[in-house]
Amino acid sequence: MKRILIADDAEVVRLSLKTLLFAAGFNVVAEARTGKEAVQLYEQHKPDLVTMDISMPEMNGVEATKQIMAMDTEARIVVCSALGQQQLAAEAVEAGAKHIIQKPLFNDRLMSAINKAFI
Repeated sequence: MKRILIADDAEVVRLSLKTLLFAAGFNVVAEARTGKEAVQLYEQHKPDLVTMDISMPEMNGVEATKQIMAMDTEARIVVCSALGQQQLAAEAVEAGAKHIIQKPLFNDRLMSAINKAFI
């Protein structure tokens, strides 16, 4: 069972992602509310994949992606960005994120991006 870390400052988004991922057979090992927390939890849990929000307090998703990739060049990160955050999402991909999906998160697009990240 693949282990997932969800990083998003919105509780409703984390709950939605957790429910969807669980139904798809994934194990959500941790949830981060900030980019800083995402980096700490990645180091602690070494998940198979991270869903990373771009806009979070303390440290944004781009910086968190950079720090995670610096500690693990094989990290799989799928960035979740809102409309109008294309530049930040592009920076996250440059930093090593595997895919970008735009919010609102539709199940089929999310699962497609996650499955592609494991290829």
